[in-house]
Amino acid sequence: MLDELDRKLLDILVKDSRTSLKDLAQQVGLSSPSVSERLRRLEERGVIRAFTVEIDPEALGYPLQAIVRIRPLPGKLHIVQQLIEEIPEFGECDKVTGDDCFVARLYVRSMSELDKLLDRIADKAETSTAIIKAQPIRRRPPPMGNA
Repeated sequence: MLDELDRKLLDILVKDSRTSLKDLAQQVGLSSPSVSERLRRLEERGVIRAFTVEIDPEALGYPLQAIVRIRPLPGKLHIVQQLIEEIPEFGECDKVTGDDCFVARLYVRSMSELDKLLDRIADKAETSTAIIKAQPIRRRPPPMGNA
């Protein structure tokens, strides 16, 4: 169970994971050691998985992103999954139910690069690709109601 202080700490960290213990303590009205202990417990319980940084793919030369739905051909599921894991331009991938087995996000420099990457799995899977125009909601945590 998360209490109100845990939720407040998580809300602050979601907005800026670099917030110092001192600043966290001031914002929630606890001592720095108390905040440190709460964060340690949240990590141990698996509520906090990592303190991370968000990188802009475009700043690294990847102006295009695509969502790719992937349906491996019969008997090719594990081969396709391994290929996806080995191609670094696949930024994330979910194994899903339904007609497609995977839904992945791909970072590319150009349409021709997209074609070359998809060609690597074309003989092992059917794909359906959508180019991302905008991302009105960035990845965010689920609501922290009464968890």
